[in-house]
Amino acid sequence: MQVYTGTDPAIDPAAVADFARRAEAAGYDGLHVSETVHDPFLLALLALQATDRIVVRTSVALAFVRSPLLTAYAAWDLSKMSGGRFHLGLGSQIRQNIEERYAMEWSAPAARMREYVGVVRSAFATFRTGELVAYEGNRYRFTRMQPYFNPGPDADTVIPPIYLGAVGQRMLRVAGEVADGLITHPTNSDPRYLVDECLPTLAEGASTMGRSLAQFDIVAGLQVITGATDADVAAERERRRRLFAFLYSTPAYRGALERNGFTGLQEKLAELVRRDEWDRLRDVVTDEVLGEIVPTARYDTLADVIRRRLDGKARTVTLTLPDNPELDRGMADVVAQLQAS
Repeated sequence: MQVYTGTDPAIDPAAVADFARRAEAAGYDGLHVSETVHDPFLLALLALQATDRIVVRTSVALAFVRSPLLTAYAAWDLSKMSGGRFHLGLGSQIRQNIEERYAMEWSAPAARMREYVGVVRSAFATFRTGELVAYEGNRYRFTRMQPYFNPGPDADTVIPPIYLGAVGQRMLRVAGEVADGLITHPTNSDPRYLVDECLPTLAEGASTMGRSLAQFDIVAGLQVITGATDADVAAERERRRRLFAFLYSTPAYRGALERNGFTGLQEKLAELVRRDEWDRLRDVVTDEVLGEIVPTARYDTLADVIRRRLDGKARTVTLTLPDNPELDRGMADVVAQLQAS
């Protein structure tokens, strides 16, 4: 099993290099950088320049707010300068953010993502051969590439693998059709989701294109509650109880709760958050709820808990580095145990 960590969405760009070096020193296979308040390609560049071994993957760069050719240029350059250590993770975002925050137009995301990836792959082929490999779809057309604008021919640069962030069935199907891997959302990484919804839909998409999922990488974006001692775990449980309530109060994540037998919990959480009644958390987000949804264990047993949870369902997992760098050694042991499985 491979193990990745991720930067805090609000990380100061000046802190990215040190964080990436911490992740590499702790033995992680790779690092995820998000698109939240900073450009993910800038963060990826900083992380790659600071490290020698780990893969850096955007998780995820928003596709529909930038040209697919510009995305291909950035991904190609990052792969070239890092010796193939860059992976391109793409996501769609919701309509309101695309239209009102990014000031871009919206269209059906699954069909659009299929074509977007098609253009990016055609651009990679164009850079590799030095000759235009055209793509024409309903939404995107890539039919022009003068030699002056082509970084190829380049037979040496590693073509960046493309991962998609997906939750719903339509985007999962597209991932099976055109992507090299899937990055699951932390609210949709439980075993029931992976077995009942994710894997069958990926297989359905792959079969329509005559593809095999033998090398397809499912990255389970886990949330965990952990620490070196029982007291540390208990303290982290209380911190996560509040975060859990806020996150799962969102209607979009109701399915994750219902799959695990907690019907009606999302509505209770939404009401609690709306009324600012955080003192009632223990009555609503019980230890049973947290234990079922969020893997909970000390560092010395966490690897076994994760292995049992994901056995045969994902080949890569994400685990957050501790807030305190002095605790990195404990997480490094977990990482090594998972990599050995």
